[in-house]
Amino acid sequence: MAITRARKEELIAQYVDLLDKSNGFVIVQYGGMTVPQIDNLRAKVREAEGQYLVTKNTLFTRALQQQEWPVPDDLLAGPVAVAFGLENLPGVAKAVLDTLDEAPYNEKLQVTGGVMGTDILDPGRVESVSKLPTLDELRAQIAGLVISPAQGIVNVLYSATGQVVNVLQAYIDDQGEDEAEEEGAA
Repeated sequence: MAITRARKEELIAQYVDLLDKSNGFVIVQYGGMTVPQIDNLRAKVREAEGQYLVTKNTLFTRALQQQEWPVPDDLLAGPVAVAFGLENLPGVAKAVLDTLDEAPYNEKLQVTGGVMGTDILDPGRVESVSKLPTLDELRAQIAGLVISPAQGIVNVLYSATGQVVNVLQAYIDDQGEDEAEEEGAA
């Protein structure tokens, strides 16, 4: 069934909006999947802060061109869906690949590639992207890097204060011994 021109423009606008919010996407072929299986995959991608969408290839190509993204023509053939990485492409790629390893999906779902920035990715590079730290993991690593020097300064100051206290205590003890010797001599 043909879709109307208005519906086509609506789909292109939806794709453009998703591309604006994304830092990349994964392309999958999904032939033979049931609706519950697709819904399950959608849920996993959504948990990874992404969006899974079955696309119309020609309309998606127009959206890519309009937004000046690279167009992976050879990957957009047949029934494909796109998992958009809404600020978390590594997490979305990992969610898709983890789902691919599950029994009902491994025969029906195939990652054909993706796009990150200006690079078109083959399936091997999509797997490499899935191993990158997620945005939350990067934030934790940066926080650790910021806190580490501060903790070092605190340790140095604590150590220095402890040394000053030890020197003062030794002086007090030495003074106390001197007074005891003077009293003993008298």
